[in-house]
Amino acid sequence: MVWNDDTVERLKKLWADGLTTGDIGKQLGVSKNAVVGKAHRLGLKARPSPIKRTKKEKDEKIRSVVDLKADSCRWPIGDPRHPNFHFCGKTAIPGKPYCSEHAQIAYVSSSRVREEEPAPAAPAATAPAQGAEPASES
Repeated sequence: MVWNDDTVERLKKLWADGLTTGDIGKQLGVSKNAVVGKAHRLGLKARPSPIKRTKKEKDEKIRSVVDLKADSCRWPIGDPRHPNFHFCGKTAIPGKPYCSEHAQIAYVSSSRVREEEPAPAAPAATAPAQGAEPASES
C-alpha cells in the first residue's frame, strides 16, 4: 500500500479517536503493523499498550492457562464449565507445575500410599507341590 495524503489524514483522525491499530487497519485496508509503523514514523502520540495490565487486573483470579507465568501454579480450581473457574497462580516449586500446597496433593509418594492402605493379603498357593501329579478330571 502507498500512503497518500488522504490515508495519512484518516490514520491521524482514527488514531486521535482512540481506535485500536487493528480497527484502524481494517478501515484503511492495511495490517495493524502497517498502522503502527506509519504512526511511529509520523510521530503520533504513543498510547498505552492494551497488553499491559493494571494493578487491579493482576489481583484478579487467573482464568486461563495463557494468563499464567512460567513459574505459576497450574492447579485448576473449580469446574471449567463455570465462570468462577480459575487456576491457583501462586509461585510453583522450581521444576514442577504446582505450588507446594498442590504438589502435596498431586504427588503421592509410595511410602505414603503404604501407610494409608492396608497391605494386600498374600495369595493362596495354587501350584501343585513339586513331584505331585495334577488332579485328574472325571
